[in-house]
Amino acid sequence: MPRREIISGNWAFAEAMRQINPDVVAAYPITPSTDIPMKFAEFVANGKVDTNFVTVESEHSAITACVTAAAAGARVMTASSANGVALMHEIFPIAAFFRNPIVFGLVNRSLGAPINIHCDHSDSMGARDSGWIQMYSENAQEAYDNLLMAHRIAEHPDVNLPVMVCQDGFITSHAVENVVLEDDAFVKEFIGEYKPEKYLLNKDESLSVGAYGVAAYYIEVKKAQFEAMKAAKKVINEVSADFAAKTGRKYGLIEEYRMEDAEYAVLLMSSSAGTGKDAVDALRAKGKKVGLIKIRSFRPFPAEEIAQAVKNLKGLAIMD
Repeated sequence: MPRREIISGNWAFAEAMRQINPDVVAAYPITPSTDIPMKFAEFVANGKVDTNFVTVESEHSAITACVTAAAAGARVMTASSANGVALMHEIFPIAAFFRNPIVFGLVNRSLGAPINIHCDHSDSMGARDSGWIQMYSENAQEAYDNLLMAHRIAEHPDVNLPVMVCQDGFITSHAVENVVLEDDAFVKEFIGEYKPEKYLLNKDESLSVGAYGVAAYYIEVKKAQFEAMKAAKKVINEVSADFAAKTGRKYGLIEEYRMEDAEYAVLLMSSSAGTGKDAVDALRAKGKKVGLIKIRSFRPFPAEEIAQAVKNLKGLAIMD
């Protein structure tokens, strides 16, 4: 049976990782995502997971270890923030090119300098065109749910792309709230067993990974990645629909809040959507026809869905 606990967004991420029980986690701590590998290390030490937890000397090494483990056929996860994410940037396109379905718990924090441990999206936005799927979470519940769904999305045969599941640093990662945690057996059944089709340790099929690609092959690979990203829109909706049927918590590429007769709306994402909904409710109480559109999937970008949502508006405020 599901249980309700009062936990932070970071602990929600860590709890989801425990339930997923990935083959490999490689991570290096950085504020404000430190709690995630810290709590997961407790799970490893206490025998709650079978994961090979790789403690490395930098975020660059962490994502490199993830790529190599995923190429070998492992289900892989990691977590990081801010300048740690920036240090990983060299490897992000490689993970996407290798079609590694890595799931990344990313806690958004501004890039230094000056040193600022608080939230903006400059870390994940720097990787928005690296070939990774990006999903943004309004609160700890959505962060937990998105992380569970991310494996189904990343590992789908029509996709096979890495996924960043983002939540706002401190605002979500450290704020404590009620979160419904699904039963361990449900999570195991929902995400299923990972069965990679192509991997380096498959003795029956030799592979060359990371070889030099001349221009024609380079374009062919990028075209395949592009088609996979397009396919991800359908897969995200399918997985979200299945999750909603089983849990009652409904998600899509975007969320429309009080948009039925709205004349004006605001478009935003992550934790600001919660504040925005309160503002919409306050203005609705005064008779104003306003609404809100929240982006959940930034990559693939829901252009058609947004266009449909705003077609009858007189005005739209975009909070970037």
